[in-house]
Formats: sequence, structure tokens, C-alpha cells
Amino acid sequence: MRLFVFCLFCLLAVGVKAQRTIVESLQENRAGEGVVTIHQDAYITSLLGVKYVKKTSSNSEKVLKTRGFRVQVYAGNNSRAAREAAMYVAEKVKKEFPDMPVYTYFQPPRWLCRVGDFKSIEEAHVAMRKLKSTGEFKETAIVREQINIPIE
Repeated sequence: MRLFVFCLFCLLAVGVKAQRTIVESLQENRAGEGVVTIHQDAYITSLLGVKYVKKTSSNSEKVLKTRGFRVQVYAGNNSRAAREAAMYVAEKVKKEFPDMPVYTYFQPPRWLCRVGDFKSIEEAHVAMRKLKSTGEFKETAIVREQINIPIE
């Protein structure tokens, strides 16, 4: 029984070590190497992102949640018509740009449709120009939001 508990503890310790942040990795003491000490606000560390598994009906996809940018292509009110309009715009974006992720959701007090997961504002600006060039999406804006970065 003690051997089982010890093995379980070892496996848990290895699992915890595998999910370190870059800050923890930099501050790790290694023989023959210098010592790195980082002094920063805890908020900065929280901006680095947290790993989690996003479960879908068909498979599991690992993503990193971090701050970034999306292009907003629709913002309505809280009515049923606004919901349908947001879904319609989302389908148009998926048809024109099948490689761009589309997010349609209700953020009180309005329905929103946003496109992409961009790390920089420049990437978002390029996507916004592509969306506008179709003539279908005229009222677009770049918004700062938490984005999903796929990891493998």
C-alpha cells in the first residue's frame, strides 16, 4: 500500500511539474547555470496564459488562453432578431473565410459576432481589411479580448 501511495505521489509531482509557466521555468535552479530571479506583480504572471483542455463533442483540443485581439463584425441588442442576425453574420464569415474561427455569443446587453484569435493588433488589422474588402462586413472593429491559441 505504501508503495502505491509513493508511486501516486511521484506521478502527481511529475504532472504538476509539466504545467509550469515560463516564469517558473526561468527561476528553476540548475547545476552549472546562473540564477534568474524575477520580481513582478502577480497580474503580469496571470497574463501569460493558462493551459486547459477544451472539450468538444468529437475530440479534445488543447488551447492556451491569453490576451489578444479579435475583429468584431456584428453587435446588436438583446432581442431574438439580434441573435438571429449575429448567427447569420457568423455563417457568412464561415462561408467566406472557413479558416478563421468565429465566436457568436451574448454579452449583456448585446449579441456579438467576433472573428479570429490574433496575438497582435497588426494581425487583426490585416484580417479586418480582408473582411471589409468583401463588401459584406462594413461595420468592423478591432477589440481586445481573451483569445485561444492552439497548442500541441
